[in-house]
This record gives sequence, C-alpha cells and structure tokens, in this order.
Amino acid sequence: MFVLENVKKIAGAALLAGCAALTLGAAPSAAETIDDVKQKGELTVGMLVDFPPYGILNAQNKPDGYDADVAKQLAKDLGVKVNIVPVTGPNRIPFLLTNKVDMLVASLAITPERAKQVQFSDPYSAAQIVMFGGKDRKIGKPEDLSGLRIGVARASTQDIAVTKVAPKDANIRRFDDDASAMQALLSGQVDAIGCSTTVAAQISQRAPNRFENKFVLLQQEMAVAMRPGEPNTLKAVNEAVAKNIQNGEFSKLFEKWLGTPLPELKKS
Repeated sequence: MFVLENVKKIAGAALLAGCAALTLGAAPSAAETIDDVKQKGELTVGMLVDFPPYGILNAQNKPDGYDADVAKQLAKDLGVKVNIVPVTGPNRIPFLLTNKVDMLVASLAITPERAKQVQFSDPYSAAQIVMFGGKDRKIGKPEDLSGLRIGVARASTQDIAVTKVAPKDANIRRFDDDASAMQALLSGQVDAIGCSTTVAAQISQRAPNRFENKFVLLQQEMAVAMRPGEPNTLKAVNEAVAKNIQNGEFSKLFEKWLGTPLPELKKS
C-alpha cells in the first residue's frame, strides 16, 4: 500500500512538472529591441562625434556627418524618431550592451573579435585606403609603383599597406602626417601617395582634374551593431540597409560627406 501511494505521488508530481514545462514552453519570447523601438516611437543610436566626416558636432553642437544621416534614414524607414547619443571608441559597445542605446551607427568596422560581442548588420559604409596620383601616371596595380616616389604618413595604416605591396625599388617617402604627404603630392615631390578617400577628396578640391584614385590598397566595411540574439531586429535593419544601398540613398549621403560614391560593399 505504501509503495502504491508513493508511485501515485511520483506520477502526480511528474504530471504537474510536465504541465509546467508546457506552460513555460508556450510563454511568449522576450521582446526584441525592434519591438521596443516601435512601441516607444524612437530609435536611440550611439554615434562617434570625433571622427570626421563620419561623425562630427555641427555649429549647433548637434551630432552630424555621414553616420548621423544614416541613423536618421534608418529611423525614417522604421517609422520612428531618432535620438542620437554621442559615444566614444572605448565605450560604444558597453553603451549598447547595457541598453543605454538601441544600436550603434558609429563607424564600427566588422571584425571577428567584435562579432563575439555584438551582431552586425550588412555593411552600410566602408573606409578605403587608396593609391592616389596624377592622371598622367599609369598606375593600376602595385607593380606599377616600381621606381616611383610614394608618399605616406609615417606609421599609419596606409604606410603599412603600401609597404606590404610596393616593389623593392619603389621609393617610399614617409611624412609626419597626411597633410604633409598631401602637400608633397601637390608640389611634385612624390608621384603618388597612399591615403584615405577623405584625404583624396580634399586634394581633388584643391587641384581639380589633376589627380585620381589609382587602386584600392585596403577596404574595411562598417556596419550597424546590435545586441546579439535578436533575429527580428537584425532583419529589420538589414532590410533598411539593403533598400538604401539599392536606391542609391546611402551613396548620395556618402558623396555628400566624403566626396566620392559609396564603395562596393560585401555582405557580412
């Protein structure tokens, strides 16, 4: 009798546990960032304001630049207002992970290490390092730098990129900064320079129709960063990014701020 009663108790407990498991399984999943954004009608975006022309403070001390325009466009496509919060390089990911912002449009390059902390959208932007020289110079690949004088800012990303691909007989001249390398090109001290597309655009403004991009040395894609494990948020952002790349809106904004069309981007 005692055994039978124990069996009944165990069976009853198992039945209750099973019902509880079913109830838990049927519970709705936690709301994602995109749900919260649409409910409150506002998208809070973290953005660098010390990385021109991607992120700056304008004359009214408001966040501006390419990233700001991208954030505004994303909010428009999601049907909400935008609130841009200035962040720094070190604190931008912590701001995201502690819910101080909904997402980052903060010139965040896609790297394997960062992908362990956040989920990245498809790229919306890219920073390029290019070989930039006179239109009369036939330079289409690293081998064409043979025997030429190439200027770079000392110990910069472009210095590393040029040193890696230049032929041994290329004369790499290292300057203190981009401004000095730019002046060396304008004055004819070097035949070409390795520089960002931002610097290249500045040179083209000062000397129209004299110089051109020869080839890309390095390209690093940037993406919107979101909290991990939110597939619906990722889907909504990727759809907005794809729409604005396809319709040319992001390229128009990129040209507005960087003076060159948006580079071709690879999906993350």
